[in-house]
Amino acid sequence: MVYHATEHTLDRAGSRLHYWLAGPAAAPLVVLAHGMTLDHRMFEQQMPVLADTYRVLAWDMRGHGRSQPAGDTFTIDLLVADLLAILEHAGHHQAIMVGHSLGGIVAQELAFRQPERVAGLMAWGCSCITLPPARPLALATRGARPALQLLRLLPYWPLLRLSAERMAERPAVRAQAVALASRIPRALFLQILAALATSLHAEPGYRFTRPLLIAYGERDRYGNPRRAAHAWAARDRQAQVIAIPGAGHNANQDNPAAFNRALLAFLAAL
Repeated sequence: MVYHATEHTLDRAGSRLHYWLAGPAAAPLVVLAHGMTLDHRMFEQQMPVLADTYRVLAWDMRGHGRSQPAGDTFTIDLLVADLLAILEHAGHHQAIMVGHSLGGIVAQELAFRQPERVAGLMAWGCSCITLPPARPLALATRGARPALQLLRLLPYWPLLRLSAERMAERPAVRAQAVALASRIPRALFLQILAALATSLHAEPGYRFTRPLLIAYGERDRYGNPRRAAHAWAARDRQAQVIAIPGAGHNANQDNPAAFNRALLAFLAAL
């Protein structure tokens, strides 16, 4: 089929949210959620492939891409509410969630709160938010507030550029990440970091029971993604874990062929 995506908007809580739909209207819905400082364009290699078989929805989180302005606040709670509003606006109750980094956290939080809305989850570039954090991560979380205070005093653009450049291995992907990040003002960047720092909440006894694929780029330099993925899979034993070879944090862009094979196989098994 010829790939074509239609753009839609939804005004909500001080922001005009933009999202795109493609693929057969009656097919199962797959939602693509991007990482921090990025936007829906990070899925340019996934949307056409998925739209052959699935209904696909990609969105720009508030303050990212075309979803402007950001509004007065930026929290995980608000992003989950935004996503639910978009699903209702698009006429869907349930979806398969595919989330990168911040998008993976939002998808997990939605699944925790309303599990009936999530038919399956693929996440990469993020840890499990409902597990007790490993000691290094726990220490980092406790130190997040002082670190944010320090970041307010540091030169902003070099810090942002360094963060964006670490996302990818391929020069073209790295350049796109830097260009997209350059549109994020300091105040919003600090709000995003604060939201990430407070996204973890250990939930003893909780299990994610739907199909789950945890991926990571084998060259991802953000934390220890391999250890985080296997710790998550040790709790939710129906999970599959896959390393994307030669890929960094933005694994779907660094190695789209390997990523797409893994994603399509996961979806087909559903």
